Amino acid sequence: MSRKYKFNDIAGAYFISFATVYWIDVFTREEYFGNIIDSLDYCRKNKGMEIYGYCIMPSHIHLIFRSENKDPSGLIRDFKGFTSKKMLKSIEENPQESRKEWMLWMFERAGKKNSNVKFRQFWQQNNKPIEIWSLKVFEQKLNYIHNNPLETGFVTNPVDWKYSSARNYGNDDQTVLEIDIN
Repeated sequence: MSRKYKFNDIAGAYFISFATVYWIDVFTREEYFGNIIDSLDYCRKNKGMEIYGYCIMPSHIHLIFRSENKDPSGLIRDFKGFTSKKMLKSIEENPQESRKEWMLWMFERAGKKNSNVKFRQFWQQNNKPIEIWSLKVFEQKLNYIHNNPLETGFVTNPVDWKYSSARNYGNDDQTVLEIDIN
C-alpha cells in the first residue's frame, strides 16, 4: 500500500508534519534547531515558501505553509533533502555529540532499508499533507502545533517554546523565525 500523499491544490495552504527516521530525538542542540530555522528562513526568502505556523520538536516538525510558486511537493522535497544533508554533516562534525555513533548508525540502518537512499536516511518519507480549506481548519491545526510542546510537558505555556510560531502570534519580539501572518 502506497503511503505517498498528494498536494491536491498546488496553490493551497497545507498542514504537514515530518519526522526523523525511528523518531530519533535529534533536535536537542541549538545548532541543530538553527539548521532548520535557517533552512526555513531561506525557503521563505528565496523559494516562495509562505509560513503561517511552525513548531520544531525534538524528533519532528509541524508546518503550515503555502508554496507561492505552486509547487508544495517540490518545496518540501528540496527542504527535506537539503536539511537531511546539513543535519547529517552537523552531527558527524560535532565533537560534543555524545550520541553521534548511535545516531549515524541508525540513519545508515534506515538508509539500507530504502532503495531511494544511497547511504543514510534522516527524514521519514511520508508527509501526509492536510489542506487548510477553512479558517476553522487553520485554527485547529495552528492550535495543535502550538500546543504540541505543552502536551509533551516541555513547557507550561506554548509561547515559552522557543522554536514555535506561538511566539509570533503572541507578539513576542524574541521569535527565531519570521512568519507570513502576524
